[in-house]
Amino acid sequence: MLNDLLQKIEDRTAKVGVVGLGYVGIPLAMRISEMGLPVLGFDILPERIRQMDEGISPIRHIPDAAIAAMRDRGFRATADYSRAAECDALLICVPTPLDKHREPDLHFVTATMDSLAPHLRAGQLLSLESTTWPGTTAEVLAPYFTRAGLIPGETAFLVYSPEREDPGNPDFDTSRIPKVVGGDDPTSQAAGVALYSAFIDTVVPVSSTRAAEMVKLLENIYRAVNIGLVNELKIVAQGMGLDIFEVINAAATKPFGFKAFYPGPGIGGHCIPIDPFYLTWKAREYGIHTRFIELAGEVNAAMPDYVLQKTIQALSARGIAMSNARLLVLGIAYKRDVDDVRESPSVHLMESLRKWGARIDYSDSNVPVFPVMREHSFDLASVPLTPETLAEYDAVLVLTDHSDVDYDMLREHAALIIDARGRYSGVSDPKIVSA
Repeated sequence: MLNDLLQKIEDRTAKVGVVGLGYVGIPLAMRISEMGLPVLGFDILPERIRQMDEGISPIRHIPDAAIAAMRDRGFRATADYSRAAECDALLICVPTPLDKHREPDLHFVTATMDSLAPHLRAGQLLSLESTTWPGTTAEVLAPYFTRAGLIPGETAFLVYSPEREDPGNPDFDTSRIPKVVGGDDPTSQAAGVALYSAFIDTVVPVSSTRAAEMVKLLENIYRAVNIGLVNELKIVAQGMGLDIFEVINAAATKPFGFKAFYPGPGIGGHCIPIDPFYLTWKAREYGIHTRFIELAGEVNAAMPDYVLQKTIQALSARGIAMSNARLLVLGIAYKRDVDDVRESPSVHLMESLRKWGARIDYSDSNVPVFPVMREHSFDLASVPLTPETLAEYDAVLVLTDHSDVDYDMLREHAALIIDARGRYSGVSDPKIVSA
């Protein structure tokens, strides 16, 4: 079985199914296609299938031409999961959110496996890429193999290889980000390493699926904890009349022992606000309380309220009640130059501003219309950022510092700026309030 798969990979005839055509799945499918392997994409959203079929990119930083080029190389997208039987490898790239109790929600993974299960066959490699708790691959996915009459490492192969996409980062595309691969038996491990080596420059094997799952959590917990630290230090520094951005930039000149992290209005995206809680949940099974992780989560989750209070104070100092204020939120994506609003602190803050009675608009060229979200609903479209529109608002809240914004024009024409991103660090202007 293994030799057959390895030969197909070497011959570039191994068909790879990418399940979940989003921020992770699409770049992955593009890279696999670029390296000459046939790719079949799976998704449950008819609109996503239509976009891919028509060569339209659903992701801002991926051009339409890249999707069209992938189609010209033979890529097809489908919602027909029976076609999984055609594939020699299946890479699962579906969301793993938290439920309302902040516990892991694997229903996208299990629903995907329910759809794939009738079509699993001998000789296939299955790889989970979604972030999850250590033990998911062995405890949740492996039983699907067993029920299908397959044995991992003997008649089929099972690995975990965490996604490491950084949307909008031009310095690291899929091919250049080292890929961690973990299998629970030597044969699955060999199959996983061979497959990923066919389209990723550097593959990093680890001893098990659990180790690989823990790697991903460590990476994101590292970021969450350090961001929580600088968010807390920002509050301390502002209380002392210090510019935290000046302090961080000076500290970053140290050539060893320090890595710069920057504060903001909170944390967002599909990883950093969510992934640490996958480990805290699993750790409770072992009687372990992850105090450090949970404290960082509390600090980061509180940052939108900190910006809210700074906004209330700044408006009050100008004789404006929040209930009468008209506010413009600048940037609703969770980070600079992307169109992803998942878990965006901007959206959480907009909810709070609305509860206080403020009239809210937003400006974000990356997100022309406020998207449909599971927990948030705003009937809004992005307003143009011009001197005329700025004159209509009591304050502008800089929550995502996209690079296409004219910040000099903003400073000249805005009545009040609440700067939660340090865009105006070092600027002395009474109408700019650091938050």
